[in-house]
Amino acid sequence: MRDLSAPAAADGTVREVLGHFATGVAVITARGPHGPLGLTCQSFVSLSLDPLLVSFAPARTSRTWPLIRETGTFGVNVLAADQAEVSAAFARSGTDRFHGIGWSPGPGGAPLLDGACAWISCELRNEYDGGDHTLVVGRVVALGADPAREPLVFHRSRYRELVPVPSAHAR
Repeated sequence: MRDLSAPAAADGTVREVLGHFATGVAVITARGPHGPLGLTCQSFVSLSLDPLLVSFAPARTSRTWPLIRETGTFGVNVLAADQAEVSAAFARSGTDRFHGIGWSPGPGGAPLLDGACAWISCELRNEYDGGDHTLVVGRVVALGADPAREPLVFHRSRYRELVPVPSAHAR
C-alpha cells in the first residue's frame, strides 16, 4: 500500500516528483528608480480571461521582488528556446542581470527582452501568502507574441526542446 502522508520537502522527493510537470520559463521585469529590474520565474500561469489576469510566485527570499512590487507594474517575458542563458542570468544574485541583454520599454515601462517569444505588461493587482513564496496576481494591460519563436521549456531540472506531435488527422 502507498504511503499517502505528505513527504518532507528536504528529502528531494518533492522536487523530483513535481519536476515531472513541464513549465515554461519567464523573466519578470520592471523599471525601477535606479534602472531595470528582473528575475527568472517558472511559476507563471494564465489565471483568468475575464478580467484578464496572470499570476506568478516569487520566493519570499527574493530581494528583487520587493523592488518590482514598489513600481506597481511589471512585465512578463516568456523566454524562447534559445534563451537558456538569459534564464540563468536573471536567476543569479549579485550581478547586473541586464548586462549584454537587449531590451526596450514596454507599454507600462517594464523592460521587454529582445528575442522573447511573448510579452505581457501588467499592473499589480493582489498578493497572497503562498508559504515560502508569494502568489502575485497582475492585471494584463497589453500583450504580444512572436508566433515564429518556440518557448524555453524546463522539465526534470533541465531545459528541453519541444518536439511536434503529429496531429490525430495525420495518422
